[in-house]
Amino acid sequence: MKTYKWGILGLGKIAHKFANDLQTVKNAELYAVGSRTQNKADEFATKHKASKAYGSYEQLIKDPDIDVVYIATPHVFHKANTIAVLKSGKAVLCEKAFAMNHNEVEDMIRTAQDNHVFLMEALWTNFMPTIKTIKEFQDKKTYGNIKNIQAEFCFKAPFDPNKRLFNPKLGGGSLLDIGIYPVYLALKLLGKPNHISAESKLSTTGVDLETKIVFEYNNNVKADLFCSFDQTRENFAFIEFEKAKIKLGPRFHETDKLSIVTNDKTIDRDFNYQAKGYHFEIAHVQECLEQGFTESPLMPFEFSLELIKTLDKIRAIVGLEYE
Repeated sequence: MKTYKWGILGLGKIAHKFANDLQTVKNAELYAVGSRTQNKADEFATKHKASKAYGSYEQLIKDPDIDVVYIATPHVFHKANTIAVLKSGKAVLCEKAFAMNHNEVEDMIRTAQDNHVFLMEALWTNFMPTIKTIKEFQDKKTYGNIKNIQAEFCFKAPFDPNKRLFNPKLGGGSLLDIGIYPVYLALKLLGKPNHISAESKLSTTGVDLETKIVFEYNNNVKADLFCSFDQTRENFAFIEFEKAKIKLGPRFHETDKLSIVTNDKTIDRDFNYQAKGYHFEIAHVQECLEQGFTESPLMPFEFSLELIKTLDKIRAIVGLEYE
């Protein structure tokens, strides 16, 4: 495999975590970083040993030596950033939520297809060994069929109307930022629901502080999902099969541990990797590029579209609008 030169566009908190994990991936080089200010780019490049530091996104996009760009800007900028990079002929790994709504995601996918360039949504949980193991249990019917899913993602965020999390102009609110993880898990394991019900508590800025969601399926199968910026929880997910209950967490979206509880015993699995967990999606992107793919078989466009359409439906139900 060749060494892939990565660029990072947008240098916030998640970009630091991503850069740390990228150093652990074979044949991956953090080559260039781009920020809206040169100072921030220089500091990030020094800390993470990137060869190039650009004080504008445009400069990074123009660099002909970059193979693939990780986009870590707020969701409201994902469409414009992604399309600009794709048009330059570079592959894109764009942070979740992929964009603000399904129309934007469709535009991004169309641009990737028109330019014959790789594009994938960076929903890192999808590549974790815990999720792969649960999917194998489901596919092989190891413990029968899934009867119920419960999943939550909550943390107490100090209210600040100027911060991204609470700003409707930046796609703020708990649903797109952290609610996407419980919604993802239900769609991954149970598919598109027959019926969705939801209710939200809105902040004074109009974004959702918390949202409760119920997905209903055939045979009384349900997914109870919850996200909140208004309280801190341990963020477990429980997947109830006919013959066992899987406990995932705490922090189910990134955990390396799961427990399988049956009538007579509990089996604990610890996958025990040293990196944070972004290295799995990074390695997968490089495998796709090595094989000449323009779409991931593990995170296909069809799934990303279904995910954003589901989030759009939930927003419509609770009356959540972005400016």
